[in-house]
Amino acid sequence: MRHNKKFNHLGRKAAHRSAMLSNMACSLIMHKRISTTLAKAKALRIYVEPLLTRAKEDNMANRRLVFSELKQKQVVTELFQNVGEKIANRPGGYCRILRTGFRLGDAAEMCIIELVDYNENMLKDTKKPTKKTTRRAGKKAAKAEDVAEVAEAPAEEAKAE
Repeated sequence: MRHNKKFNHLGRKAAHRSAMLSNMACSLIMHKRISTTLAKAKALRIYVEPLLTRAKEDNMANRRLVFSELKQKQVVTELFQNVGEKIANRPGGYCRILRTGFRLGDAAEMCIIELVDYNENMLKDTKKPTKKTTRRAGKKAAKAEDVAEVAEAPAEEAKAE
């Protein structure tokens, strides 16, 4: 029985899977966005988010732990110098998965996985929402203003006389 075994093996042996996830994590850190299948993206998110959490605090122990997973010096430097500073105040959820459709050859579900703080288009859309009113509230407000104007008009005429 496979009770409580939720790990996705992605149809690969352990060494192949760890090498693939390491390479995908390096590509994600360097390019900030990659296109892959949905299953690989979900596995990558589980793999890379603890590494990004370690990058928030730049010390030798964290650098060594991250380097043991990624094995690329340039990527570790990029992660701790640029990415770590940008996500320092975020409490989690560093990656976003956007579904893009299905691959033509085998109909695998494709997606884009990206670092949240590096998508400039989505960061621009953080404008204040406009206050919405219902039609009924608008009519009540209009009636209240009319009543106030009618009450003020005789008082002003009396003062003028």
